[in-house]
Amino acid sequence: MEQTNNLAHGFDIAAIRRAAANLDDGAVTEGYQADREAVIAMLNDALATELLCVMRYKRHYYTVAGPNTGHIKAEFLEHARQEQDHADRIAERIVQLNGSPNFNPATFTARSHAEYDESDDVQAMVRADLIAERVAIESYRQMIAVIGDKDPTTRNMLIDIMAVEEEHADDMRDLLA
Repeated sequence: MEQTNNLAHGFDIAAIRRAAANLDDGAVTEGYQADREAVIAMLNDALATELLCVMRYKRHYYTVAGPNTGHIKAEFLEHARQEQDHADRIAERIVQLNGSPNFNPATFTARSHAEYDESDDVQAMVRADLIAERVAIESYRQMIAVIGDKDPTTRNMLIDIMAVEEEHADDMRDLLA
């Protein structure tokens, strides 16, 4: 029987040494406290949302037209790139949790929290993007609450992504003014 040897600062040396076992689990040690499958499922839905947002922003970037729309076009492209970064970070985290990122395009719209938009009017595009950003913010807020302190790495990633989504919402609100 392995004896627990606590150091003066309270670390459980036996638990730390057990973390060296099960190398196939990668970053997931026995100390991981969240429901890994539930977190992976949430992240796959967030991945679908981000990928759909990339497509929506890209469509808006390529189809926006009219006088004085250059700054709006640039904003759409910047947001598309940032949403792609979010998708990449989420997919990487899913793999770290020993999951499989779901890139199946046939199920994007069913899994996404946001909606795709085919507006032709610039203001309608901006409004659709603001709605999608607000949906993403609330989705991330709820995911962060569910995860709590059980998975600090995923929680911190979601907090970082949500902060960018809040910036996007502010940008879209300013463009509506």
